[in-house]
Amino acid sequence: MPSSKNLVIVESPSKAKTIEKYLGRNYHVVASLGHVRDLPKSQMGVDVEHDYEPKYISIRGKGPVIKDLKKEAKKAKRVYLAADPDREGEAIAWHVSHLLGLDVDGKNRVVFNEITKDTVKQAFKSPRSIDMNLVDAQQARRVLDRLVGYSISPILWAKVKKGLSAGRVQSIALKLVIERENEIKKFVPEEYWTIESIFKHDKEKFKANFYGLNHKKIDLPNNDKVQEVLGKIDKKADFDVEKVTKKERKRFPAAPFTTSSLQQEANRKLNFKTRKTMMIAQQLYEGINLGKKEGTVGLITYMRTDSKRISKVAVHEASQFIHEEYGEPFAAVKMRKDKNQEGAQDAHEAIRPSSIYRTPKSLKDILTRDQYRLYDLIWSRFAASQMTPAVFDTMSVDITQNDVMFRANGSKMKFQGYRKVYQSTAESNSKDNILPDLQEGDKVKLQSNDPSQHFTQPPARYTEASLVKALEENGVGRPSTYAPTIDTIQRRYYVKLNGKSFEPTELGGIVDNLIQDYFPDIVNVDFTANLEDELDNIEEGKENWVKVVDRYYKPFEKELKSAEDKIEKVQIKDEPAGIDCDICGAPMVIKLGRYGKFYACSRFPDCRNTKPIVKEIGVVCPKCKKGQVIERKSKKNRIFYGCSRYPDCDFVSWDKPVGRNCPKDQHYLVEKKVKGGRQVICPNGDYEEAVQK
Repeated sequence: MPSSKNLVIVESPSKAKTIEKYLGRNYHVVASLGHVRDLPKSQMGVDVEHDYEPKYISIRGKGPVIKDLKKEAKKAKRVYLAADPDREGEAIAWHVSHLLGLDVDGKNRVVFNEITKDTVKQAFKSPRSIDMNLVDAQQARRVLDRLVGYSISPILWAKVKKGLSAGRVQSIALKLVIERENEIKKFVPEEYWTIESIFKHDKEKFKANFYGLNHKKIDLPNNDKVQEVLGKIDKKADFDVEKVTKKERKRFPAAPFTTSSLQQEANRKLNFKTRKTMMIAQQLYEGINLGKKEGTVGLITYMRTDSKRISKVAVHEASQFIHEEYGEPFAAVKMRKDKNQEGAQDAHEAIRPSSIYRTPKSLKDILTRDQYRLYDLIWSRFAASQMTPAVFDTMSVDITQNDVMFRANGSKMKFQGYRKVYQSTAESNSKDNILPDLQEGDKVKLQSNDPSQHFTQPPARYTEASLVKALEENGVGRPSTYAPTIDTIQRRYYVKLNGKSFEPTELGGIVDNLIQDYFPDIVNVDFTANLEDELDNIEEGKENWVKVVDRYYKPFEKELKSAEDKIEKVQIKDEPAGIDCDICGAPMVIKLGRYGKFYACSRFPDCRNTKPIVKEIGVVCPKCKKGQVIERKSKKNRIFYGCSRYPDCDFVSWDKPVGRNCPKDQHYLVEKKVKGGRQVICPNGDYEEAVQK
C-alpha cells in the first residue's frame, strides 16, 4: 500500500540529509550514490551499426542501492528526482527514472541552484519533466568518449604498454604540456641590461630606470651599450625634471568565480589541487550543519558553472550588506555586467555564497580548515565584485641630462574600494611606490647607478592553474571535466609534477607522438572545441545527438583502420643501470613502470628483485657520516632530503644540505629558496651567504 510520503532521490547522502530537513515530514529523501547505470567496462557497449545505441547496465556494486530505491518508490505517494542541475545530473535522473519505471514525460524533475530552505521549497512547487536534450548532450559525450577511448586504448596496449589510455580532452592536455616543454628546450636566452639609478631631491631619495636617448625608448642588449649610455652622463651635474604626469587610476574588481577561475585561484592562493577544490566546493554546496538555529545549509551556489551572471536578489542583498558593513562609498551603484567566456553555456549563476550575511568569520569555528579557506575565497571574491573600484594616484616622472632619459613611476592608493575585502594573487604582491612631490623644472642629483645583466626566460611550465586556463581558453572540455582530465594524465604517468609544474614523461611523449601521427583529429584543438559547441547545440535542441556522433566518428573510424595496420610495436628499451643485483648478481636495468622509472633485475621473471631509483646529491649524511644524502618525494610530491641508510639513520631536511658546516657553530649548511633566488643558510643561526654558481 502506497505511503503518504513523497520520495525524493538525490545523488549524495549529505545532500539528502540537508534537503529532508527543509521539506519536512511528508518527504523522505534518499541517495542514489551517483550514477546507477553506465556502459559496461568489459566491452565497447555502443552499437555503431544501429545509431550508436548505448548498452547500459546497472553499475557493479549498486545492486543493493537499486533494490532499496525500487522498494522506496513502490510505497511512495510520488517520486521526485532532484539530482544536480547539469547534464550529468539530468542523465542520473533519467537512468533512475528508467530503473524505477517512471513516466519520462511526468513532472517529477526538480532542480535548484543553491541548497537553502526557500530555494528548495520553491523548486518543489514547479517540478518539470526530464529534459531529454540535456540527457542526449551527456549521452553524446559519453558515447563518443567511449568510442575514442575503447578504440585507441587496445592499440596502445598492443603496441606500447598495458594499462595505457587515450581520450579526447586528456590527449589535448598532454599535447599542451609537451608543446610547452618543446618550447622550453628550443628557447635561446637573449641578453639584455637595465640601469636602475638612485636620485635625490632635497633630502628624499627615489629610484628611476633608464628609459632611452633623445626621448626615444631604447634597449640595452649588452654591456658596451650600457657603458656608452653611462659615458654620456655627467655625475656632477644635475638632472632636469622634464615631465611630470599625474593621473587618477581606477582598478575594477574581478567577476565572481566560475568553476575554472575558482580552480585556478585556489591552486595559486591555497595550493589546492583541482580535484580537492571541487570536492570541498561540493561539500559547501550540499550543506554544512550550522547548529540548532539554522540547521544544515548549503553555503554556496552550484559549483559547476561557466557563467559570471549573478541574480538580482543576490546583488540586492550584497548591496545592503556592504552599506551596513563598510559604508556607502564601498557599495557599487550600478549592477555590473560581466562578459562570459566565448561559448559559455550560462546555465547557472556564478559561484557565490548563498547568503553574504554568512561571513567567513562567523563560520570559522564550524568549518574545517580547508572548507573555511575555500569559503573565505568564494565569499571575498563575490563581496569584492559588488564593491566600488580601488582608486590610485599615479605619477610618472621623466628625468633628463645630455639626452639621457630616466623614468620613475610611482603609485599610491587613494581609496581601497573592493581591495578592503579581496586581492587577487597578482594584486597581493603589489605595493605602493611613493615618489617625492616633484615639479617640472626641478633639479635632482644622481646618487648611484646599478647596471644589471639579465637574460630572457623561457615560458613557464604549466601548473594545474595555468593548464586549466589553457584548456578553457582553447574551448576544450567543460567545467566538470578539468579535474578528472588532469588527474588521468598523472595517473597514467604521461606527466609528472616537479614541484607545482607539469613535466611530460618519456611514456607521455611516446603516446603523444602516436596520437599526433595516426589520430590527428583527436589532438586538434579546433576539432575538439567545435565538438563542445555541438554538444551545447544538442542541449539547446538544435542538433540530433546521433548525427553529431556520426559526424565525428566516421573520419575517426578511417584513421583507426589505417593505424592498426601501420603502427609498429614501440620498444621501450631497458637502460643498463650500472649496478648488479644484490640477490643473484646479474646486471640491473632501468625499467619504465606505471609510476616512473625503477631498477629491476635483468633476469626477470626468474629474479624479481626491484629497487626505487634514488638521486644522490653528492653529500655525506651530516648526522651519521656514513650514508649519502638522497632526494626523496613526500606523499604530496614535495621534494625533501634524507639519509640513504634510513631507517638506520633518520636524518631528514626540507632544504638541500650543501656538504659544508657553518663557520659559526659547525651546524650543517643548507641551500634554501628565498625571494629573488637561492641562499646558503645555517638553519641553527643567522649565518647566510650567496649561492656559489
